[in-house]
Amino acid sequence: MLKQRKNNVEPPPEECPINECLSVIGGAWTPNIIWYLSAQPRRFSELRNDIHGISPKVLTDRLKKLESDGVVHREVMSTSPPSVEYSLTELGKELKPAIDAIVDVGKRLKDIKE
Repeated sequence: MLKQRKNNVEPPPEECPINECLSVIGGAWTPNIIWYLSAQPRRFSELRNDIHGISPKVLTDRLKKLESDGVVHREVMSTSPPSVEYSLTELGKELKPAIDAIVDVGKRLKDIKE
């Protein structure tokens, strides 16, 4: 039987930052929303057209969660009829490099499978 080796990595802090970040970006469709909002503010209907396959209910739920997490800003426009525009907050913009890194690895994984 092999001897178990000691782990030389320090354990994460009690409030693990990795888990905190993944709780924000880990939901289905959430990385897609961040991806499209990183280019420019978008209205709800524009995001629905950008993200093929997402239902209106799921998009609404994800946007509300991202807003409560401080990642997305929701602005009601004073148009007739009123419309809502979503954009990334400064904190939300900090997630874009992480999403980019995930996309890069995803491309390499896809290449390996093909």
